[in-house]
Amino acid sequence: MISSASGPGLLFPKGGWENDETVEEAAIREAIEEAGVKGELKDHIGHYDFRSKTHQDEFCPEGLCKAAMFALLVEEELESWPEQSIRERSWLTIPDAVESCRHPWMREALVDGFLKWHSKKMGHE
Repeated sequence: MISSASGPGLLFPKGGWENDETVEEAAIREAIEEAGVKGELKDHIGHYDFRSKTHQDEFCPEGLCKAAMFALLVEEELESWPEQSIRERSWLTIPDAVESCRHPWMREALVDGFLKWHSKKMGHE
């Protein structure tokens, strides 16, 4: 997880995607830019709705957005990355991550998304 540039609590790397990339490519790019990690993108965990103050405009005053969440098998931690001056990278257990999440939708993504996905992959379901 990463620290927020705009307040307390931790976040997952996230962001919009460019016209010339897929959502998967955007997820990989955001992990590098915001958290300084590279790896193999695994399965799509799910879609999660949230409100964004930065995306409020005359067409969408509520700032409604949808995040596509993926599991990433981290294979490399970069010593330097684009947003290292404004973000801190943290490695947490799932329970600690749930407690530290800044937004409820991210807790939901961990508990109802990632944990169920991981359990299924490990054959515990």
